[in-house]
Amino acid sequence: MSEVTVRRPGPRAWATLIRCEAKMVVRDTAGLVVPIALPLLIMVMNASAAGQETVVNGRSALDVHVLPLVFTIVLASIGIINMPSFLAYYRRAGVLRRLAVTPASPAMVLVAQFVVSLAQAVVGIGAAYAVAVLAFGALPPVDTGVALAVVGLAVAAMYGWGMVVASVAPTPNSAVAIGLIGFFALGAVGGMFGGTAVLPEPVARLGSWLPFGATVEALSAAWAGSPVDASHLVGLALSAVVGAVVATILFRWD
Repeated sequence: MSEVTVRRPGPRAWATLIRCEAKMVVRDTAGLVVPIALPLLIMVMNASAAGQETVVNGRSALDVHVLPLVFTIVLASIGIINMPSFLAYYRRAGVLRRLAVTPASPAMVLVAQFVVSLAQAVVGIGAAYAVAVLAFGALPPVDTGVALAVVGLAVAAMYGWGMVVASVAPTPNSAVAIGLIGFFALGAVGGMFGGTAVLPEPVARLGSWLPFGATVEALSAAWAGSPVDASHLVGLALSAVVGAVVATILFRWD
């Protein structure tokens, strides 16, 4: 009896899938523009005043407070709102079910979507930072390596929450709705609407452990050259791990 050799997808198949994912994202005008334009607008609205207020180590309020918030909004909107809506659409349309009976695993869609959305996040953060530097004289973080490590953890944490949304949302519209609720809830307790000083102390503490607040606080510390609170890093890591575990248990391919 002859054995049937199953050919696994090669680099060309991966490149094709990533290219198709990129086209889907580009065609979704709102999903493409909002995570880039909204944070950029928030940054521009606050940059003039914040850029003139020196906070620590020669860094202004624009560097220490506004840019970390803007970067976090970019990551959260893409990871918690955009990415789950695409996965929910693919499940609803039967794309994942069809891939399950081909040599191309449905997991390839997850990887391709991650790559494309990560590229979108890089564009969003890069655009905001470029405008901040060129137009308002923003400075780089005192601890650049720490800032990059925090961004990496933040990506994992936001995508962990996003995968949970994709797991429980039955339709693309419900994925957007759940994602928006999660985004604004995390933002509300994480300082998106005026900082955490105005929040009750227990709520502010909770927000500093959740992905949005933890990212803002950790990036602010890296920009100022201050030690990053370990609780922020632990909160991001736990969000990533718990999100992955919950998504693994609940995610349905069809």
